[in-house]
Amino acid sequence: MTYDDGAQSVKGVRRDWSRDSGSGATERVRAWFELVPPEVARKTDDLLNRVDAMRVDQVIYPAQERILNALATTASSDVRVVILGQDPYHEPGQAMGLSFSVPRGQRLPPSLRNIYKELVADVGCPMPASGDLTSWAEQGVLLMNTILTVREHAAGSHAKIGWQTLTDAVVRACLRLPQPVVFLTWGRHAIDLVEGAREDVARATGVPDASSLATKFQIRSTHPSPLSANRAAGSVPAFLGSRPFSQTNELLRAHGAVEVNWASVCAGAASA
Repeated sequence: MTYDDGAQSVKGVRRDWSRDSGSGATERVRAWFELVPPEVARKTDDLLNRVDAMRVDQVIYPAQERILNALATTASSDVRVVILGQDPYHEPGQAMGLSFSVPRGQRLPPSLRNIYKELVADVGCPMPASGDLTSWAEQGVLLMNTILTVREHAAGSHAKIGWQTLTDAVVRACLRLPQPVVFLTWGRHAIDLVEGAREDVARATGVPDASSLATKFQIRSTHPSPLSANRAAGSVPAFLGSRPFSQTNELLRAHGAVEVNWASVCAGAASA
């Protein structure tokens, strides 16, 4: 089953990606769905239809055409880094389908403010004025929440509707990619997800896939939330001071991959 087969809701929203982001978004989403099992594509179709129907009497974020924005923005062939969030921001105007990111003009949420604080300390760029992380996503940083939708004002409200079927499959697909990939796992949820997926891939695949794990790296820390950013948790270091951005580039450079220009989000900061 390819991306086009039977995925009516996916095809419906991809027209909006084409309008907003250019025709390349269509091809990027299609390529991702070719990397996951057919039943995952069918389940995603069902969920997109279900969420669309729920909008009749609920306010749900992000907008329908932005639910799969992470896959529409970052091609699987370009992935160099994966940053996993939990569920989207649940207040008006914030969620845009990229983990931790908010549209230009929105106030920085606390976790993103700490991410920027660490970015400034780590790479020496000025504090970004905008919370839009699209420039990272366009460089191969997959910014994916593990839960892709949320009801307004209700964090975690869609945690049990089944998005993990897709997002777990995408993580496993990233572990099978031929190129070097660094997973920035911030918080126990992300750490356990990637470690579990890595074990699954190592156990269930043959030698070619298992060998791809040699170029898959995981940098762990606590979550950038103000509740945990300053505190280590056992062997997991505190987020603040963990230098995830420079560490990532060191790993990519050591394995012949192009570094991420993390400071791209700082454009315009000096005049802000």
